[in-house]
Amino acid sequence: MMRLPPFRLYSPRSVAEAADILAQEGPDAMLMAGGTDLLPNMKRGQQSPKTLISLRHIESLREYSNGSGLRLGAGLTLTELLENNFITGMYPGLWQAASVVATPLLRNTATIGGNICLDTRCTYYNQNEDWRKAINYCMKKDGETCWVATTSDTCRAVSSTDTAPALIALGARVRLVSATGERILDMKDLYLDDGTNYMQRRPDEILTEVILDPMKDWRSTYWKLRRRGSIDFPILSVAGAIRADKGGTIKEARVVLGAVSSQPLLSIEASEFLIDKKLTDEVIEETGRLMARLAKPRGNTDLTPIWRKKMVPSFVNHALRELRGDDVRDLRKRIAHQQRS
Repeated sequence: MMRLPPFRLYSPRSVAEAADILAQEGPDAMLMAGGTDLLPNMKRGQQSPKTLISLRHIESLREYSNGSGLRLGAGLTLTELLENNFITGMYPGLWQAASVVATPLLRNTATIGGNICLDTRCTYYNQNEDWRKAINYCMKKDGETCWVATTSDTCRAVSSTDTAPALIALGARVRLVSATGERILDMKDLYLDDGTNYMQRRPDEILTEVILDPMKDWRSTYWKLRRRGSIDFPILSVAGAIRADKGGTIKEARVVLGAVSSQPLLSIEASEFLIDKKLTDEVIEETGRLMARLAKPRGNTDLTPIWRKKMVPSFVNHALRELRGDDVRDLRKRIAHQQRS
């Protein structure tokens, strides 16, 4: 049986108090929201903080506002997001992404902030201590070699968050707070192409809020590829958002790939290609080709990299057909294992 190592637990009642504790404790401290990823990692020895700072009792992190756009406290659970009819109607891509995270039981505990900050994953990393020790560890934890790409000078662990690609497609921003101040960062700039240092968030910062602009004239979607219909992390995801005129000509677009790199990948080329075009079959097919060129999956997650790359045009096709207005409900149930679109 894997047990949690000893640690000190703080339960602050405000963001300011949490930020002060985080600054005082330094690199030995980690934040805990729902704990659905952090605690299993601690049991396996992947992360070993001496201090945990629980954010569960900070009421401001569970606030929600839909005045001008949408503001989501990072402590809101994924279930609370799914029960919000405003999100369902205005930001369906976010709703779809949150709905396919793990299982209902885990979504009751997991938070939007926690999923945004989800640790990267890898076959050579997400193992118990004895297994990792037997291969002389890996670059992400205690070793010097990335075993999935042995000549790489950076860790190639995979970004496996569902909500981040959807939020990037929606043009979201996040608020980061520390003991010395705060800043707002575009979601597309939050992530780095490094499986170990995968976020721009500093160790002393707390992600407190997700900010979304009004998207009345936008359509959005999220598609996830995984082996099973629940529990599994994505092995490929496609998020898209478009703003089109009444004739169907696209005026703004963002298309994003997830789970094929150490960071979610916003395709500038594909997004710009869609501008001033209608979603014809030919345009959808070419967008799929552009997105496939961007994807470089590696053999450190479920199923083969070659097959996952081949699935990129198919899932881009599903996503853009849905944004075009096609009825893809049966396809979504069969392929994405999702009952509601």
